[in-house]
Amino acid sequence: MRRLHSISIMPDPRASFAERVYALVARIPPGRVSTYGMIARQLGVPRAARTVGWAMHNCPEGLPWHRVVAASGRPAGDPASPRAQIQWALLQAEGIDPSVDAVSAPRIDLARYGWDATEDVADA
Repeated sequence: MRRLHSISIMPDPRASFAERVYALVARIPPGRVSTYGMIARQLGVPRAARTVGWAMHNCPEGLPWHRVVAASGRPAGDPASPRAQIQWALLQAEGIDPSVDAVSAPRIDLARYGWDATEDVADA
């Protein structure tokens, strides 16, 4: 298991899993995204992407939920749903430009817009 460089970048380990998810999501900067799996790995539970999803399903008001996407770089669930359309609009308002190719629906380039909690260490 890969450890992060500093415990200071992690939420309080005594908090519930959902609280730890919310603390990490709150730190995703505008114009960047993370995936459910990336969040799970950053919390030290690499196989808990679905649990992150369940936590996000009940996230508190004001949390930047729209910055969490599926591993495909798309909103999770039905791409035609109102929630997905709102998520795309919020991400585009932050400057995230989805790429579109001839064979797939729009998706976010995770190499360009993906965020990793360890990036905060370099800024500190």
